[in-house]
Amino acid sequence: MMDFYEGADRQDAVGQAEKDGRVADSLDVRMSLLERVSKGEITINEAKKQLEQIKQKAKSIGKITRNQAWKGH
Repeated sequence: MMDFYEGADRQDAVGQAEKDGRVADSLDVRMSLLERVSKGEITINEAKKQLEQIKQKAKSIGKITRNQAWKGH
């Protein structure tokens, strides 16, 4: 089981990876998709599909996913 400090350290690592531009599905990318949903440009299912595609292409563009950053990859 993860303690508070390990969780905080992992969250910091994800944040740093995002700041460094190493995360394909960063919080900014996710918020951009949600903004498009709220404007009615795309549906939530289309946003989910786009996010999944971004995650799948991460390695091929030399990036990692948020999940990988959390796990320390």
